[in-house]
Amino acid sequence: MTNHDFITLQVTDGTPMEAYVALPEGAGPFPAIIVLQEAFGVNGHIRSIADRLCGEGYAVIAPDLFHRTARRVEISYSDFASAMPHYQAITKEGLAADLQASFDWLQQQPTVQPDKIGSIGFCLGGRVSFIANTVLPLAAAVSYYGGGLDTLAGEASKLHGPHLFFWGGRDAHIPQEKIDTIINAVKEAGKDYINTVISYADHGFHCDERASYHPLAAKEAWATTLAFFANRLKA
Repeated sequence: MTNHDFITLQVTDGTPMEAYVALPEGAGPFPAIIVLQEAFGVNGHIRSIADRLCGEGYAVIAPDLFHRTARRVEISYSDFASAMPHYQAITKEGLAADLQASFDWLQQQPTVQPDKIGSIGFCLGGRVSFIANTVLPLAAAVSYYGGGLDTLAGEASKLHGPHLFFWGGRDAHIPQEKIDTIINAVKEAGKDYINTVISYADHGFHCDERASYHPLAAKEAWATTLAFFANRLKA
């Protein structure tokens, strides 16, 4: 295996799952991050996120969350209709199993610090990153514009590590009341969090392959993300 490549993992439900991995050069030990895809697959953008984090000194794995309905599918950002069958087939139980398989693989790598693992996700992955922080003993987690996070408010008490949230103030998909629902639940659960609403950004602002890409918002959010991970996973 090269340092940047796809591997295949066996999930506990018996399904094979491919995952993109990016490992830093050297003996480590390195902190690690699980990168969680949007609704469009482990595509070039998600792989570039993994590579960027690897360049910052993290071992990274990006599991293919659609593996039960397709093999390494990559869908155009303008074709959400094609993503829907895969998106709708996802279950919380399946996601938990996928996350566990990814976490276990990282734990088995001799170059990974087993107690310094985090997660980050975008859109669909923003919701999955929150789930990861409830089902895995993560040291930190980040959610970019996670649709449906309000439906997970009842899980807030299960969060392990501090959670960083990013939202676009112009995101018509996620109105302020839905943001308030999940943030208030995290606050009431007494969990550590940072909540950042970027007023001038839309949904998907971090992705340079989407029409809603906002370079300034992406830079500012990324700088905060790197500081958050460095403080929690490298300290």
